[in-house]
Amino acid sequence: MKPTDISTPDYFHKVVDCQWACPAHTPVPEYIRLIAAGRYSDAYIINWKSNVFPGILGRTCDRPCEPACRRVRVENEPVAICRLKRVAADFKDDIRGRLPRPAAVKNGKRIALVGGGPASLTVARDLAPLGYHCVVFDQDPKPGGMIRTQIPRFRLPESIIDEECDYILNLGIEFRGDKRIDSLKALLAEGWDAVFVGCGAPRGRDLDVPGRKEAAANIHIGIDWLSSVSFGHINKIGKRVIVLGGGNTAMDCCRSSRRLGGEDVKVIVRSGFEEMKASPWEKEDAMHEDIPILNFLVPKEFTHENGRLTGVVFEKVKAEYDTKGRRNLVPTGEPDQHFPCDDVLVAVGQENAFPWIERDSGIEFDKWNMPKVDPKTMASSHPRVFFGGDAAFGPKNIIWAVAHGHDAALSIDKLCSGSDINDRPMPMVEIVSQKMGIHEWSYDNDIAPDRRYRVPLRDKVVALRDIKTEVELGYDPDLALREAHRCLNCDVQTVFTSSLCIECDACVDICPMDCITFTSNGEEADLRTRLRAPAKNVTQDLYVANDLKTGRVMVKDEDVCLHCGLCAERCPTGAWDMKKYLIDMTNANDQCRVAARSAA
Repeated sequence: MKPTDISTPDYFHKVVDCQWACPAHTPVPEYIRLIAAGRYSDAYIINWKSNVFPGILGRTCDRPCEPACRRVRVENEPVAICRLKRVAADFKDDIRGRLPRPAAVKNGKRIALVGGGPASLTVARDLAPLGYHCVVFDQDPKPGGMIRTQIPRFRLPESIIDEECDYILNLGIEFRGDKRIDSLKALLAEGWDAVFVGCGAPRGRDLDVPGRKEAAANIHIGIDWLSSVSFGHINKIGKRVIVLGGGNTAMDCCRSSRRLGGEDVKVIVRSGFEEMKASPWEKEDAMHEDIPILNFLVPKEFTHENGRLTGVVFEKVKAEYDTKGRRNLVPTGEPDQHFPCDDVLVAVGQENAFPWIERDSGIEFDKWNMPKVDPKTMASSHPRVFFGGDAAFGPKNIIWAVAHGHDAALSIDKLCSGSDINDRPMPMVEIVSQKMGIHEWSYDNDIAPDRRYRVPLRDKVVALRDIKTEVELGYDPDLALREAHRCLNCDVQTVFTSSLCIECDACVDICPMDCITFTSNGEEADLRTRLRAPAKNVTQDLYVANDLKTGRVMVKDEDVCLHCGLCAERCPTGAWDMKKYLIDMTNANDQCRVAARSAA
């Protein structure tokens, strides 16, 4: 194998699995260390720069970082990265003085943003300090998009939405609420330098089964119903409620129903429990509130009497798989089941609706009636129109919308400055040795054996009494410190200098994970089998260094390294060092205009 080039930002970035997995590439270990030190405001600002909505995401993020957490390689539960983010938001000081200020001088460029959700707000947040005049259009009176309309208040208080949206709008951004855009061609005719479409996936899928029209008064589309609840248009529901669907929207619908009068609330899903799209913790929260989830039932008919819904008939199915592993649901032959109910909430998915984009406006659509969008630049087929969030690639989640917003803002900035939007700047990499003495490091390298700490919940009786009462109480500073100590400091890397090594094998002897091996070189497949502990995870690169005096190579298996620093403490010559690699993704700012910059 060739020696590893650790000067490229991608190598150690991939070792920091949580940051690599986060669509916005938030430097997770960095802000967790700050939380452990009680520096909540500093931790918040690091989050604000990359994920834009720390308080909102600390309560609602879909947590793609947590399955990637390297802690799960030594135990079952990852670090509670998402809930630690909330700690930074809950205990920060007044940080308004640390945020960018409105541009003193405008650059003359005007940007229209359709939709006031997380993608559009991220674009505006990145561009406004550079002097762009950003105007956000939304059909609702207040900003936030689906954050405000579809996430229940018992999960996300409105005060948090107001606070973090205001941080953005106060950068000199113009918000035009109650303003629906009905024509892209008309909008383009107004002479905007660029248009960003972040209108989400506003249409919930319906079910075309017998009885749907006759019982329509008590059959509701889930996302529309949640919006009506959020704006106070709906404040009650029948005692017997069936929620159809297995995603996070379905979980919000059933939990909201419990708080609006639903006594017998059921979630009924066509797939198996493990195949449901809802996040595991969302399902746990629903079941904690005494909501059963029934699986492998396909709705067959809505029953009704005199125009009023009386129940739903379901066909029992089972999953069968073909030789390629593709699932097919087939009837079991069991008798149909009838569940009486007063109301049904249909939460079987969302889809995009673009009736306002004329098909001769220069926007190309694919066979699924979705705009053709470049996933790197977020550009459409029209040179001045960009997409992001659910409007770009269909329903995902808030953190993906934020990532799209960063990418689109960078493209818009390059477009307006006459640069190539395909030229993406390298990330900024800061490399700092953590050595403070012979055996002293500037970070806590003691690996805590603690299991994951549960987030305290409000008493169930109290929580179900009021739909605006937040259920999760969040970590207090003591619990936050304990949970933060579970982080393995994956951004503090073991860096090896071959010329200093005397091949005494002291690092090999002291490594608690047997992840360091000095051996003869070879092809990767062969080398992986000859290490002290076979490196079976081929998705994780090996760290290889050569030029040793004996002709051997040093091979380190990054898969199981705990970043404890014992190798560096034990090394008598300083061949091993612990260096923090802080990788900061470059977004739309003045540094983007630098023609070239070293990655390290």
